[in-house]
Amino acid sequence: MQTYPTNLDATGLSIAVVVARFNHLVSARLLEGCRSTFLELGGRAEDLHVAWVPGAFEIPQAARLLAESGRYNAVVTLGSVIRGGTPHFDYVCDGVTDGVREVMRETAVPVAFGVLTVNDIEQALDRAGGCEGNKGADVTRAAVEMAALLPALAKPPAVDAS
Repeated sequence: MQTYPTNLDATGLSIAVVVARFNHLVSARLLEGCRSTFLELGGRAEDLHVAWVPGAFEIPQAARLLAESGRYNAVVTLGSVIRGGTPHFDYVCDGVTDGVREVMRETAVPVAFGVLTVNDIEQALDRAGGCEGNKGADVTRAAVEMAALLPALAKPPAVDAS
């Protein structure tokens, strides 16, 4: 069996982070999880570039421009959409999800989806450093892994000796 390697080394990587300002308390915690994980994986603080946008709906536009710039190995998207009493939640969730997916498809740059879609603020805080961990950290690991994997996919996989 031949496999492509898993690599969680952020050394030398440049990552863009798009963060929604709306629900700022949640976003700030997700960003802290992203930052600390990037540093733990060997990345340098000066190679993590953050762009704040007004809300989750604006994330795809900023992510696209950053991905198309050619300056980044991956883009991380962070924010939260909290269900309310109107269908607005569904429209925003669909827009940000579809938009981020299109950025990945059309630019071939890894884009990690760290936009929480939750029923209430308690669920958001649980996933932003609370009892459910920090999704900002989780998606940063995914971004680093994908940034290393995509260039490797252009070559034949390594032969597994086992």
